[in-house]
Amino acid sequence: MKRGKKYLENVKKYDRATQYDKEEAIKIVKENATAKFDETLELHLRTGCDGRKADQQIRGSVVLPNGTGKKVRILVFAKGPKAEEAQAAGADYVGAEELIPRIQNEGWLDFDVCVATPDMMGVVGRLGKILGPKGLMPNPKAGTVTMNVTQAIKDIKAGQIEYRLDKANIIHVPFGKASFTVEALSENFQTIMDAVNKARPAAVKGAFIKSAVIASTMGPGVRLNVSKLVNG
Repeated sequence: MKRGKKYLENVKKYDRATQYDKEEAIKIVKENATAKFDETLELHLRTGCDGRKADQQIRGSVVLPNGTGKKVRILVFAKGPKAEEAQAAGADYVGAEELIPRIQNEGWLDFDVCVATPDMMGVVGRLGKILGPKGLMPNPKAGTVTMNVTQAIKDIKAGQIEYRLDKANIIHVPFGKASFTVEALSENFQTIMDAVNKARPAAVKGAFIKSAVIASTMGPGVRLNVSKLVNG
């Protein structure tokens, strides 16, 4: 993959072989976030899990104390009073069966998070092949299948993010914008690490976090000192 001049210049500003503490790593990534837009900072954790085994899956959600810095568009699948509740709580889109053809046939995906009441999952299930690969499928573990739609919308708007293993057993999760202070980013980062450590499957033997990198949208990755990230 060919890298731009600015990217290559930024790589020279630090030692790529060194494993940095979180604050130092965040400072480096912030300094290297030189794009013309407010870049997102992401944490990438390579785990020792085997996601093919049901007892080694990781999936959950956590509300970042300083938010994500991103305006999130929420679609809620609900009917009757729950649909009214979702609208009152600030959902961007609310609907039921009528949304199926719009998503299936028209390719409408102008939302970032999808919430559904449990009774609507039979309907939403028809969209599994579309929403699933994009990480938009509602899931109880992520708090997006719930009767308490008001709380779900409030949490998402406040900065709730979802973390989960991908097919390579890596967790990719955003934890703020380059414009955030180091302190705010560090708090968000620690909140994610606390949640991931707590979600460690008992069946995982050996190292839980094998490597960790943070990077901005356009910048190079900075390695983290893994020994300081894992509890116990």
